[in-house]
Amino acid sequence: MAKRKNPHRQSILVLGRVYYIDREIASGKYPNADTLSEGCEVSRPTIYRNIEYMKDSLHAPIAYCAKHRGYYYEKKSYRLPASFTSADDMLALGMAKSLMTLYKDTPIYDSAKRLLDEITVPLSYDPTDPLSSDKTIAWYEKRIIVPPAPSAPVKDEIWEVIIDAMKQNKVINLEYKGGKDDDYRPRLIRPYQLLFDTRGWYLHGYAEDRSDIRLFTLSNVKNVSLTDRRFTLPKDFEYSTINDGSYFGIYAGEKNYYKIELAPSFYHYIKERQWTADQKVEMSKDKTKVVMEFSSTQGQRVLEWVLSLGMFARPIKPPELVKEWKKHVKAMYEMGK
Repeated sequence: MAKRKNPHRQSILVLGRVYYIDREIASGKYPNADTLSEGCEVSRPTIYRNIEYMKDSLHAPIAYCAKHRGYYYEKKSYRLPASFTSADDMLALGMAKSLMTLYKDTPIYDSAKRLLDEITVPLSYDPTDPLSSDKTIAWYEKRIIVPPAPSAPVKDEIWEVIIDAMKQNKVINLEYKGGKDDDYRPRLIRPYQLLFDTRGWYLHGYAEDRSDIRLFTLSNVKNVSLTDRRFTLPKDFEYSTINDGSYFGIYAGEKNYYKIELAPSFYHYIKERQWTADQKVEMSKDKTKVVMEFSSTQGQRVLEWVLSLGMFARPIKPPELVKEWKKHVKAMYEMGK
């Protein structure tokens, strides 16, 4: 499937050129229309239009020096970020690029990173800053890091069809292989939302064959196509209405009340984080254990979380969680013999 042209691409390219021109002028090299057009790979008339835009709309103090045959800023300290937003806001955008590593296997990564790169061009190199030595990398790109998390890539064609379906509220055909399925099965889905956590992307929607709202792992989806059928989005379509204030990741099931005992060394780790909207965390009087209580619709994720803490966590309620936890512990013990 051929990739569609981004209708916003032209404006993004203009923004990138404007920042490039700003950087070149601020460098003190007295760039002219020829050098700027070569650097931007556009015609001289385009550069002239961009410079006029900077002068008229952004009030950039650009002047032409006959002696050096190039442009300069009459106010030497001028840079474009001051015209668009505060320096702190621009820096925050630059640092946000680090978060993009979490989305590297998704179709939005390239476009989103390219846009952030172009917007934050002025931060990449400041000739007046003695600490700025690399002309291509801003200082924070090596100092503020988000380690990559494992995730399953999503094919562009699947993403694009689902996005189109959500825009038009159209039912989609797809083939899906669930965790307990032997093979892919055809499904008719009303797509409500795309959800993301560090495990990957999920489709939240109404499964017509099951007459129920379900979550579909996008990495287990193939052969997606639009139908001509439209649907009306219900008032309670949002995922937040079914996860009920529980923050253990993407999962939804029956709501239960949970009680977990943890080692006392986990008190601050548990206490300082928001796991659910109604959580209660207390240290026992003898300080031998931490008791955590909460309600959640994400039973499978709660089980995985408790198991991940190994011998430092033990479920007390509900009975279903205790039973599943014991089954897993026993199986691991048998494997270790």
